[in-house]
Amino acid sequence: MKFLAGEFDVAVIGAGHAGIEAGLASARLGCKTGVFTINMDAVGNCPCNPSIGGTAKGHLVREIDALGGEMGKAADECFLQSRMLNRGKGPAVHSLRAQIDRRAYSTRMKHTLELQEGLELRQAEICDLERTDDGEWLLTTRLEAQYKAKAVILATGTYLGGKIYVGDVSYESGPDGMFPSKYLPDALEKLGMIIRRFKTGTPARVLKSSIDFTDLEEQSGDDPIVPFSYDTDEPGENKVKCYVSWTNERTKKVILDNIGRSPMYSGKIEGIGPRYCPSIEDKIVRFSDKPRHQLFIEPCGLDTEEMYIQGMSSSLPEDVQLEFYHTIKGLEHCTVMRPAYAIEYFCADPIQMNRTLEFRDLPGLYGAGQFNGSSGYEEAAAQGLIAGVNAALKILGKEPLMLDRASSYIGTLIDDLVTKGCNDPYRMMTSRSEYRLILRQDNADTRLTPTGRKIGLITDARWEKFTKKQERISAEMERIKTTTLSPTNELNSILREKNTSEVTTGIRLIDLLKRPELDYACLAPVDTSRTETDNNVLEQVEIEVKYDGYIKRQLMIIEQVRKLETKLLPVDIDYSTIDGLRLEAREKLGRVRPDNIGQASRISGVSPADISVLIIYLSTLKNKSKGEDV
Repeated sequence: MKFLAGEFDVAVIGAGHAGIEAGLASARLGCKTGVFTINMDAVGNCPCNPSIGGTAKGHLVREIDALGGEMGKAADECFLQSRMLNRGKGPAVHSLRAQIDRRAYSTRMKHTLELQEGLELRQAEICDLERTDDGEWLLTTRLEAQYKAKAVILATGTYLGGKIYVGDVSYESGPDGMFPSKYLPDALEKLGMIIRRFKTGTPARVLKSSIDFTDLEEQSGDDPIVPFSYDTDEPGENKVKCYVSWTNERTKKVILDNIGRSPMYSGKIEGIGPRYCPSIEDKIVRFSDKPRHQLFIEPCGLDTEEMYIQGMSSSLPEDVQLEFYHTIKGLEHCTVMRPAYAIEYFCADPIQMNRTLEFRDLPGLYGAGQFNGSSGYEEAAAQGLIAGVNAALKILGKEPLMLDRASSYIGTLIDDLVTKGCNDPYRMMTSRSEYRLILRQDNADTRLTPTGRKIGLITDARWEKFTKKQERISAEMERIKTTTLSPTNELNSILREKNTSEVTTGIRLIDLLKRPELDYACLAPVDTSRTETDNNVLEQVEIEVKYDGYIKRQLMIIEQVRKLETKLLPVDIDYSTIDGLRLEAREKLGRVRPDNIGQASRISGVSPADISVLIIYLSTLKNKSKGEDV
């Protein structure tokens, strides 16, 4: 018999990376929050690679932290090895990545939810979701308990209608053999929501003692370590090493000889897989000219012997998996503890949502994470944070948080999803941002911590720490502008050593730092007035100085684009009645319903000519409004 078990301001369905950030943000903003998970032991689970960050993903984690989220702090506490990727390239693409202890991370996140004031964590499968007559939501569990909520956030990950594939074998399941969310998809379709099938996969886990590490390339962590969180003062040390190996022609032959047994190629899998993280059989077929493919052997934790084989996800049968893993150097005699698998799941078309991640036609219902068609823990956490903040702000009667593309990778991620949609699992990359020199990982706090403070997620202590850092950056910038170095033999010796022109007169320190060959470290012997020792401060100053011209150019472009963002489009606009719009533009604009001209200009199928028509239309509306006022 159904019974009312509780009431919440915000109910979050799912406790993966999106659900955790959503629940914590909502509760920390003062809303009574319920977080529901099918299995309490799967809170914060990392069913694929036990790592946080990576190219562009590290930017997202830094931004989550700058806004007051939790992922960066947890990753810093649970990391096994930390590395800054792309150091050989420009600062715009430097990205932090940490191999983490999978179980420690999950335990830490679960405990954080349990300790959070105003948040209740419940183990329950939500099977039904209905809109009540008073505009609220009614959630029904499999045990027929019912909960009322003013807002609901769907963060179901790969559990929603989850189905596992290994060769000819398929069965209903969530990741890691957990129960799937079996009944909720029907409830969502009854609400009129458009859902579709996506697919992802994960490699095998193998027994450490069965791996021969003798001839494998070692991959060590950084020293010193750069933490994710601006709150982390002592990041700890690297505890493990990772290893690199390669596939070969024998691996390729095993896979091609059995390609017909892959459910991807036999037609059994309907869902669309991730373009930028293909399975090993997909790599072999799509890149048949390549003689080998790289893979990484990484630990899953300190208290387990499981090793993760990154780059080798597969849905081939288990016997084929054993055969091709055994062709790889170091894995010739490996014991597979968990076979690789593909998982198919339901997700929503994100074009149904606005930039707050609320469904336009279902007020009070939000989506986050893989439910929105994205892939990756970091993309999920970023969306969860924004959905949780906006659900809470709406209940509190405050203005929503809508980050634009020029402010953050989070803004870019959400704008891409709700404006362009996605035909396969969306993955954040630095190339997706047109402002990546502005949106660096080193300055995420400068860009977003004031926003986090305004929302209410940045504590007084964190704010004081941030403002002091900004003061130190300003002071150091002023010092290098006013400090002049004499043309001494010592200075010119440094300049000759660095293959840059010598000086015959006094030169400002800022002008020396602008030279690509020079940096704080090499100038230290002659820069005797420097007292600043914080590498974070020095790094930010040096980048701002060296890339000053490029940064100013991007800021000018941002200013121009933001003028388009201020041209708001009416919510009830009927695009079919606007003369001059092409048929495709009318269809796409009516489907996406952009907030402003800037967003409209990014919709695939909307041309510059269509944008001109919209600007004229807005001008006409404005003139009519003025005439009516008179």
